[in-house]
Amino acid sequence: MQSGRKQLTKDLSFSTFIHGYWRLKDWEYSQDEILNLLQQGLDLGITTIDHADIYGDYECETLFGKALANKSSLRSQLELVSKCGIKLLSEKYPERSVKSYDLSYDHIVGSTEQSLKNLQTDYLDVLLLHRPSPLYDPGEVARAFDHLKQSGKVRYFGVSNFTPQQTQTLQSYLDQDLITNQIEISVNCLEHFDNGNIDYLLEKRMHPMAWSPLAGGKLFSAANKDRVPLLEVIHNIAGELNTDIATIMYAWLLKHPVGIMPIVGSGKIERLKAAVRAQEINLSDEHWFRIYEAKLGHEVA
Repeated sequence: MQSGRKQLTKDLSFSTFIHGYWRLKDWEYSQDEILNLLQQGLDLGITTIDHADIYGDYECETLFGKALANKSSLRSQLELVSKCGIKLLSEKYPERSVKSYDLSYDHIVGSTEQSLKNLQTDYLDVLLLHRPSPLYDPGEVARAFDHLKQSGKVRYFGVSNFTPQQTQTLQSYLDQDLITNQIEISVNCLEHFDNGNIDYLLEKRMHPMAWSPLAGGKLFSAANKDRVPLLEVIHNIAGELNTDIATIMYAWLLKHPVGIMPIVGSGKIERLKAAVRAQEINLSDEHWFRIYEAKLGHEVA
């Protein structure tokens, strides 16, 4: 079975499942192993790749780019996404004294050009602002986006971890539509059902990218007692449908009509296969609400 697809614009679609490479440095893969994983993902229909400038202490993009350069013909089969805007404390930047956000024209353009160099590509399919900044000028962002679009360095733009109001405010300054918001969504994180983001995304026909769709693995250990009821419900449904809990957690996301695109951040092909299998699961409305209610801790009002 292959990953389905989600249409974001008239000429851009993403694979329903997105492969996240934020742990690439930790995998300690050779260039051949990275290429093999990438190809196996493509065989599953997973064509969309998620990066950010800061991942792996600013090294993951370079590791990926070096591998991709060994088989550059794969670039045309991929949708490359990267993010910018966070300045981490790092030995690579000894002049920094505090973690901060920078959404200035110079930083957005400079970071994007560095990402292109690291990834060894001429363009990004989508650039996301990694976090909203309390100290940013939307006009600066608009100017940077215009430059990157007109120069052919970025095809489309989006945001990450933005609230509905923050997205709407930025959009009001832009000539082009923001096409996605990468946010945390899982059976264990209902924040965006409560803050209006899911409703906003439905209104704007925007498909969100979901980071940490398996709740960062927290549920698998059940170390925290307040998660036991939720885990028990997921286990029970997995038994009823003859599958595993990870697949149920993905299926719960896929059922929502907003068109969630989960980011699978594993370097193991079996984890990618398990994610794609979620498309075969016939999760009923009752299944979905049993999980939702278990996380709420009470029945819906």
